[in-house]
Amino acid sequence: MQKQESYTLEKGEATQEFDDDGQTKRTGTWMSASAHIITAVVGSGVLSLSWCLAQLGWIFGSFLLVVFAVISWYTCTLLTNCYRSPHPVTGARNYNYMQAVKTNLGGRQYIICAIAQYGTLIGVSIGYTITSSISMGAIKRSNCFKKYGHDKGCHTLNSPFLLIVACIELVLSQLPNFHKLSFLSIIAAIMSFVYSTIGMGLSIAKIAGGGLPKTSIGMPTREDVSSKDKTWDIFCAIGDIAFAYGFADVLVEIQHLVTIYAPGNYLTGFGFYDPFWLVDIANLCIAIHLLGAYQVIMQPVFGFVENWSRRKWPESRFINKEYAIGYFRINLFRLIWRSTYVILATLVAMMFPFFNAFLALIGSTTFWPLTVYFPIEMYIVQAKIQRNSFRWIWLRALSLVCLLVSCLAAAASIRGLVGSVQTSKLFLSVS
Repeated sequence: MQKQESYTLEKGEATQEFDDDGQTKRTGTWMSASAHIITAVVGSGVLSLSWCLAQLGWIFGSFLLVVFAVISWYTCTLLTNCYRSPHPVTGARNYNYMQAVKTNLGGRQYIICAIAQYGTLIGVSIGYTITSSISMGAIKRSNCFKKYGHDKGCHTLNSPFLLIVACIELVLSQLPNFHKLSFLSIIAAIMSFVYSTIGMGLSIAKIAGGGLPKTSIGMPTREDVSSKDKTWDIFCAIGDIAFAYGFADVLVEIQHLVTIYAPGNYLTGFGFYDPFWLVDIANLCIAIHLLGAYQVIMQPVFGFVENWSRRKWPESRFINKEYAIGYFRINLFRLIWRSTYVILATLVAMMFPFFNAFLALIGSTTFWPLTVYFPIEMYIVQAKIQRNSFRWIWLRALSLVCLLVSCLAAAASIRGLVGSVQTSKLFLSVS
């Protein structure tokens, strides 16, 4: 039986346990893949979009939302075509983003991709840790407002909630791969729809209640903000909108599972007070969603370290042996490595309460290479697009425009980071 299975894999045919490339059988579906994508896209960046529209106005802000949605959709379509190489249908599979870049563009750009992708994912995981704790703290703060009134500050120390997040992630991080995360992503995706619906409903109710200043259809003007500060806020808002759609850094990994191929939080910032219970539910949903999103965005990093270790020490029982404990399977290396990462990420989150400002800088500098540059360059190589043809010029022009957006947003992020460093204290995160 074993001999027959080996012969079948050599011929490139699938078996009940393995696919035609000898890899473990893919069990992903369009539903699980969609849940992973929604969980990755609807992250903490989406919560700042209301602030972005306040800086840009309804017309320009809505226009940019559509423009960057189309750009992200288009470049992700190009990226999915590079899942197989050299032919998009019959070529060999690329199991992750880095392998796709290495296959199509070579080793030097592969290294740049590794730095950009894993730097972004690690930074986002720390940002999610902070945002989850802030949402938990917002529930406590909301109850304080209910008890003592809106005039009381009710400021809350976030450190205890950071520890709660860490304890939960220590458990969830032992889920070995994307295949085992489907249920978590589905829950997280549902939570994202719940808190988005609550936020939209509260916004409509508040507008209908009247008593609010009029919003600006065109570019807003504020007398209390200098033109220089306003310009930087506009650059930052454009960058936030561009980054809000990003999920290219986990797209290839998610695609590999499918069996058939074909800066402010509007709910924790207390723009809303009443009803308290509904705001609490929304913040709880945010926390649950980000707990799941943390695992989705960290799977490429976890997988990279573990796969490299298996190749480096193939005979090591510590690295390769799985121990069955009831319905669970425990690997000692996975247990120690992932737990160590969660603890270190939590320490960084506690040490640098202004890390989200630093995350904005990471997002601005990696948006262009991961979401635009690499997908376009790989597609040009794979599709053999002729140099100086109309399509070649159009793709390069799109890449250049997005590079400009990244540079402007990076400059605005650096300015915001400097201000955050000056006003924050280490190990003191307060909501």
